[in-house]
Amino acid sequence: MAGGLEPHLEALRRELRAPDPAVLSVLLALLVVAITLLIWRFVQGRRSSRQAVLLLGLCDAGKTLLFARLLTGKYRDTQTSITDSSAVYRVSNDKSANVTLIDLPGHESLRLQFLERFKAAARAIVFVVDSVAFQREVKDVAEFLYQVLVDSTVLKNAPALLIACNKQDVTMAKSAKLIQHQLEKELNTLRVTRSAAPTSLDGSATGGPAQLGKKGKDFDFSQLPMKVEFVECSARGSKGEEGDADFEGLEKWLAKIA
Repeated sequence: MAGGLEPHLEALRRELRAPDPAVLSVLLALLVVAITLLIWRFVQGRRSSRQAVLLLGLCDAGKTLLFARLLTGKYRDTQTSITDSSAVYRVSNDKSANVTLIDLPGHESLRLQFLERFKAAARAIVFVVDSVAFQREVKDVAEFLYQVLVDSTVLKNAPALLIACNKQDVTMAKSAKLIQHQLEKELNTLRVTRSAAPTSLDGSATGGPAQLGKKGKDFDFSQLPMKVEFVECSARGSKGEEGDADFEGLEKWLAKIA
């Protein structure tokens, strides 16, 4: 009797030792979903902890007037900033969506110091360019932008980047397309002629070479880890001090990243 049951018992043992492939597939699928949700929550948590939109650029690019226009809609006379200014910006069509705008000084002796202070909180960066003076300042603009792009914190967090080509109300203003082309050319030259070691803005090394763009290819903005966009705008506006600013593209971009 026992001998007759032995084959059946052995078959049962094999069944218990070998899980059903269908059950394994379900368990594996549940595990993948759980890991995906954990990663999503981690990424969202990091993003939500970064609420700042930094306004960067050289002196006289128009950062402070853009800052004032975005917050109040009104024109005001400005002067070169020596400290930061910050305020909550609420997206016009969604009062629950907001970011903290931070206007940073553009003076050469201050800009890296203030960027070092706020870069970790940046969800996005608006790099303001004077489209009228661009041809004269292109090397200085590219130099500052290069320092931002190879910073280790900026590379790691990859905040959205908008190049705001300001002062488009002036006849001699350069187009966004030309500014993009010239900046790519200058940044390509900079990465070749400089040491590419990524250092923090405080000067400390981070332990490895930063590669701006793709090795062996001419630089263009699509090679960066963050999404880069260009818009034309005018903080002053085509109608001058009494009119509205022309920065619909900037407002749409802020609404998108808020």
